[in-house]
Amino acid sequence: MQKNYRSGRLGEEIRKIISNMMLRGDLKDPDISPITSVTAVDVTSDGSYATVYLSIMGTDEEKKATVAALKRAAGFIRNNIGKAVKIRHVPELTFKIDTTLEYGMHISKLIDDLNKDAKKSGDDANEE
Repeated sequence: MQKNYRSGRLGEEIRKIISNMMLRGDLKDPDISPITSVTAVDVTSDGSYATVYLSIMGTDEEKKATVAALKRAAGFIRNNIGKAVKIRHVPELTFKIDTTLEYGMHISKLIDDLNKDAKKSGDDANEE
């Protein structure tokens, strides 16, 4: 389904607002990891739901605790979004962990391993 221009702009504005809230320390929950960033926000075409993708550095327990803390603070976050953006209905927020960074690092490691194996087999062929 094609995403319309308005939902894209709204998602970007929500991303900025949540990122600024984290940066300023408005979210005072100790369970929120200090190394958390909002990578993207997808808003449905009707604007009723928004999925917030988070990049969180830390252990799996820290990641789960951060997502749980943000779910608890969803009402407070929505209130701040409503004050900052003049829209009739602030979307319901759901938080998900963005795994693209870890996936990219995994793919990069696999490519490096392949390059090392190719270089090693090339060196073995030169010795013979």
